[in-house]
Amino acid sequence: MKKTVVLLLFVMMGVSGISQTKSELLKHFEAYYNEMRLQGDVNGVIGALTHLNVLAPSTERRDTLAFVYMNNGQHIQALNTIGIEKNANDSDLAVQIKAVSLKALNQPKRALEQFEELYKRETSPYVAYELADLKIQTGDVDGAVANIEYGIANATDDMQYAFYERQQPYEVPLKAAFYHLKGLADFNKDKSNIDGAIASIDEALKIAPNFNLASLSKQALESRKKENTGGN
Repeated sequence: MKKTVVLLLFVMMGVSGISQTKSELLKHFEAYYNEMRLQGDVNGVIGALTHLNVLAPSTERRDTLAFVYMNNGQHIQALNTIGIEKNANDSDLAVQIKAVSLKALNQPKRALEQFEELYKRETSPYVAYELADLKIQTGDVDGAVANIEYGIANATDDMQYAFYERQQPYEVPLKAAFYHLKGLADFNKDKSNIDGAIASIDEALKIAPNFNLASLSKQALESRKKENTGGN
């Protein structure tokens, strides 16, 4: 009987010690996480969040870790953290991470599925732009046109969109970005309508003369037009 009581005491002490150690570790990594955030140390933030998720897993911590990975351009790690499946129970942040990371990894069909879910939750010109871009890539031109029309009608002057095809990233008004997509959609819908496509891209360049991608698209369309007319 005495041996049983002593054994139980040792077990209880062990459990208490483990709980105390876990609590202390949580406090340590929470403090470490806050310090890494203050210092702007992304790797430190990732390490702290990973430890916190191991010690006390939560959806919020998992989504935050995936978000940090995404913001750091580590899209595979972001998706490894939260998965790629469409899940109605996902937070808005998780859906956004999946959509952005899948697009960055050149998975337009999978990305489109996530952006569609995001658009159901928040109808916004920014999400409409992503949908239109992906729909053009996947051949749904009519669907893209509907998103473009919404975007042109609802994008405000203060909304900007970033492009990265040059060595130095730059921003243009979102409405200009929509007009550029309209030109691409016009051409994809009717490849003989080069003038109509160029007219839409000219609208984009009126709004944003520095829009390099639109200028490149216009040059490509003008070259195509010359080829079609035998160079005349």
